[in-house]
Amino acid sequence: MSDSIAEIVNGVVDGSLGDEQVIDWLRSVFENGLDEKSTITLTELMRDSGQVLTWPEEWSHLVVDKHSTGGVGDKVSIVLAPALAACGLKVPMISGRGLGHTGGTLDKLESIPGFRVDLSIDEMQKQVERIGLAMVGQTDSLVPADRRMYALRDVTGTVASIPLITSSIVSKKAAEGLSALVLDVKHGRAAFMEEREQAEALAQSMVDAANGMGITTSVVISTMDQPLGCAIGNALEIVESVETLCGRGPHDLEELVCVQAGILLAASGIVEDMEEGALMIHNSLNDGSALAKFLDMVETQGGNRDDFMSDHSMLSSLGLLDDNLLSTEIYAEENGWIEDIDAMSIALACLELGSGRKTLTDNVDHAVGAIIEAQVGDEIEIGEPLIVIYHRNELPNGLSESISSAFSVTPEIVEVESRITQIIG
Repeated sequence: MSDSIAEIVNGVVDGSLGDEQVIDWLRSVFENGLDEKSTITLTELMRDSGQVLTWPEEWSHLVVDKHSTGGVGDKVSIVLAPALAACGLKVPMISGRGLGHTGGTLDKLESIPGFRVDLSIDEMQKQVERIGLAMVGQTDSLVPADRRMYALRDVTGTVASIPLITSSIVSKKAAEGLSALVLDVKHGRAAFMEEREQAEALAQSMVDAANGMGITTSVVISTMDQPLGCAIGNALEIVESVETLCGRGPHDLEELVCVQAGILLAASGIVEDMEEGALMIHNSLNDGSALAKFLDMVETQGGNRDDFMSDHSMLSSLGLLDDNLLSTEIYAEENGWIEDIDAMSIALACLELGSGRKTLTDNVDHAVGAIIEAQVGDEIEIGEPLIVIYHRNELPNGLSESISSAFSVTPEIVEVESRITQIIG
């Protein structure tokens, strides 16, 4: 089996296999699956189809990263990477762009004027060595097999295959030369995997593959029914990330950051266990060290750290004070407690207003988005704001009503639960 997988991967990369042959194989995997050994073989061969990063031996055990399956308002990476660097780890984070209702880390970072995500591998490695982190886009030299395979999966309806998802995600992370990895696999209405059972199956597959390749790996399974944090939209999520780096972020966002980063600190031997690591990360968010690393990254990658010296300068530089940026508040129509917020409804409304992409060639308006004013568990009265929408043009007919209906209000007090439903590994 490993020989036939090698023939496929080699043929994908060197072009000796035509699209129809590759598609036939993808459909076979989609319909029949792969066992654990074959999934690891596929992932290793995809990793080795291009350059694999290496790091100085004296600190190679400190090289870590995380990956999220995506969601609405998911800005964890932008907080987590600087916090990890502040605690002594090295984070070469290679991220993607948003498509559809999920936002991309690169789009969020590019709302910072001058910020470069197109670093060369050499530039990225030097930056990681010097300041402890870099957040960049994918390069042609890493995992070329995945680019062609993913494009063909996308047009043939074979994306939702656990072995193919596993090999795609884990091969790209393995090519970074990691010692440890944490994966945030989400389930819920606005997640790639809606059902928890699907998320658990994908999580276990990725843990098995990454551990089988020598990367200490854990998975945090978390819910994505409501938006994460309060901000949705690229520039607005940068603002909330900075607030969290200053110790003033929403509880659900900080919890995910601290738990995931705590796992990596423990896996790297910096601390004894996840709880000690989570406290170390929490302290970095409150003592200024995580923010300092974020500003080092901004400056090194072409931005201006002075843009973040005050709230006004930050909002201005991110285009959130532009005269042509409109804002519309939507108000509660009944008294009670917020029971639910439909993340998908709000994300699709923001997408309609230009905050994201419907196709890969679409332009993104970084300033468009929303701030949730009333979170799940909050008590609300008629006439109080639920959400503020930031937009360029008048809202289309029915959009306000659609956003308003995303909020469910109940007369009963609502207990707020942790987003984390399980940790594997």
